[in-house]
Amino acid sequence: MSARAGGATPDRVVIAHLFPEALNLYGDLGNIVTLARRAQWRGITAEIRGIGEHDADQLKGVDVIFIGGGADQHQRAVADALVALADPLRRAIDDGAALLAVCAGYQNLGHAFRSPHVGEIPGPGLLDVETEMPVGAERFVGGIAIELGGDSPIANADAQGRRRIVGFENHSGRTTIGPTMHPLGRVVIGRGNDGVSGAEGAIALPGEGGLTGLRIGTYLHGPLLPRNPHLADFVLASGLGRGMPVELAPLPDETEWDAHQRFADHWTAIRPGVYRRSPLGRLRDRAGALIGF
Repeated sequence: MSARAGGATPDRVVIAHLFPEALNLYGDLGNIVTLARRAQWRGITAEIRGIGEHDADQLKGVDVIFIGGGADQHQRAVADALVALADPLRRAIDDGAALLAVCAGYQNLGHAFRSPHVGEIPGPGLLDVETEMPVGAERFVGGIAIELGGDSPIANADAQGRRRIVGFENHSGRTTIGPTMHPLGRVVIGRGNDGVSGAEGAIALPGEGGLTGLRIGTYLHGPLLPRNPHLADFVLASGLGRGMPVELAPLPDETEWDAHQRFADHWTAIRPGVYRRSPLGRLRDRAGALIGF
């Protein structure tokens, strides 16, 4: 990296992809592609490092850390490795790297994940959350839209001040946020963390919870970042600036925002309001998934 916050935008970004083969559900690799392309379009060289259990040294000097979703058995398979990587990951985040964790990654990086299928999986506590999967829990499946709060730095960093994030959820976990994090947003369409609180995801801004880097966990798949360029840029800028986001050159994002709007319109039509599950609702979800939205 040639510079940090307070100077010119760095000319290189290093992106760590944790367990890319085991945790890559619903196209989560697209999040890596989006971060790399949005950097490259600005003349920033992107280096992507696949990180496995024995790759702790590869976390040195990373700017962005991403972990995606996977089935319960995959969560179990990587659990011990994540605990073993906890200290190197914590050091990387405290050095200013930005963390984005999706679905299973969101659950696994918390304090614990409990499921009747795999028992209790202890986590490294890099996200101040805990997740339970109750016996016979309803599965939350379908499009989801959340609204960012009025003081959200993600929206405030966007030139248009856009406050919506869209994605696709598919989980039975019920996630509770601890005191050192805040909800990423308020559910407008869908179910979110637990289907009751109206909250989705968790965010700790740089400096919160005693760590320098940004941390975000969310259930939004799809993949998430291609349809939400403002979030992609916020994660990228935060990592490049080591917790103090650098200013990124604007990009012509008409195509991305068109995809965002079409996704939101589709799910608003078939899944209006904060969704209450019903046989008809489940049928609509399946139809929407088959259509490919």
